[in-house]
Amino acid sequence: MSALIGAPVAAISDTPTRVVSMNLCTDQLAMLVAGEKQLLSVSYLASDPRSSAMVEQAETYRTNHGLAEEIYLMQPDLVIAGSFSTRATVEMLRRLGIPVVVFDPTYSLDDVRERLSQMGEVLHQQDRAEQLIEDFDARLDTYRAEITSRPRAALYYANGYTSGDKTLAGQILNIAGLENIAAEEGFNAGGIIPLEVLAMAEPDTVVTSQPYPGASRSEEIKGHPVVEALRRTRPEASMTDSDWVCGTPFVLRAIDDMVTLRTEMQGTRQ
Repeated sequence: MSALIGAPVAAISDTPTRVVSMNLCTDQLAMLVAGEKQLLSVSYLASDPRSSAMVEQAETYRTNHGLAEEIYLMQPDLVIAGSFSTRATVEMLRRLGIPVVVFDPTYSLDDVRERLSQMGEVLHQQDRAEQLIEDFDARLDTYRAEITSRPRAALYYANGYTSGDKTLAGQILNIAGLENIAAEEGFNAGGIIPLEVLAMAEPDTVVTSQPYPGASRSEEIKGHPVVEALRRTRPEASMTDSDWVCGTPFVLRAIDDMVTLRTEMQGTRQ
């Protein structure tokens, strides 16, 4: 299993009882799957409502900032990290003899199942993980009713970035019954979509990320007159980053929001 590459097999053969997660997405997967008192600490990002879907749950755990020294002093028997976690911390913890399991990012709805299953194996909580997967699949099946028409949507983030159909965000749009214009314009994964291309595509709706507090040059483009014009003439929506950013069952809430948007759009056309 790719998630266990580099982790000492002997060290994870027994059920871990002092687990530390140092990545936002593994934080939430671990909180969902872990048994009682098995998870010791989650990252500080798990308590940030802008990025975490499990803020209240995170408050019951000790907080870490991904520093090797603080994590080592917690005396964990397993550390869970993401592939984009601080590499120096991961390598130092391994040199200190602490097993570290690294999880890859989630790029699709299928990956949500795989990450849940991986977390179940890592924590020796396969039954809990399997139940979460069954519930997740059952909810997904409810969205698969025949869709007669698909409004065209644009995903538009800071710096004019967009996501194509080969991304988790793109798949959220697709299963909710929205056509992603990124695919029309050749963005299968992701990339910068020029304002001119966005304007010429004439999407039926623009889905933007929620702005962060304070001023950000990267987010100024979302207030450009071209984008504002599209918003004034077409229904718009904002994505709640905490539901979209990680591949967890909380993506179902993002799908619900997009289904509601599609229904409202189709209602105004009738």
